[in-house]
Amino acid sequence: MRLDEALEGRRSVRKYETRSISRDLVLLLLEAAEMAPSAGNLRARVYIAVTKPEMRKVLALGAYSQSQAESAPLLIVICSDVERSSRRYGDRGSLYSIQDAAAATMCLLLKAYDLGLGACWIGAFDEDIVREALDLENFVVPVTIVSLGWPAERPLSLPKRGNEEVVSWIE
Repeated sequence: MRLDEALEGRRSVRKYETRSISRDLVLLLLEAAEMAPSAGNLRARVYIAVTKPEMRKVLALGAYSQSQAESAPLLIVICSDVERSSRRYGDRGSLYSIQDAAAATMCLLLKAYDLGLGACWIGAFDEDIVREALDLENFVVPVTIVSLGWPAERPLSLPKRGNEEVVSWIE
């Protein structure tokens, strides 16, 4: 698949078939996520793959009852490892580890599309609920929850914004 095809074709999928995703495919997704750039090449991020229905339900509640978080056969919670990044970068380490997790999320989403999976980046959630449900260490911060499954919908593309709307030139 060409990168342009993935960039143009990838959409947020919120409806999934009930069939599961094999562990081999999950590992491919996580390998792609780990190819993302990271500050100082520290890869200050942690992944938690969740297939257990009861935990998906708890995480869905933490995600303000977004239905795709419960109905998806797989959730991957991508967290920043603030401690890992802060050892090198001090106070800026927190920001850099969040950027690391966000870059990994995008690579994971593109790989999901490449594999024929549907996925949705969930950024709206109650951090305390997610943190408690997953029993995260204090220095591990949940950044995104990605719902994944075999798509049961094909969302349409949104109209593109023109360059004149999004680009400022300093010449």
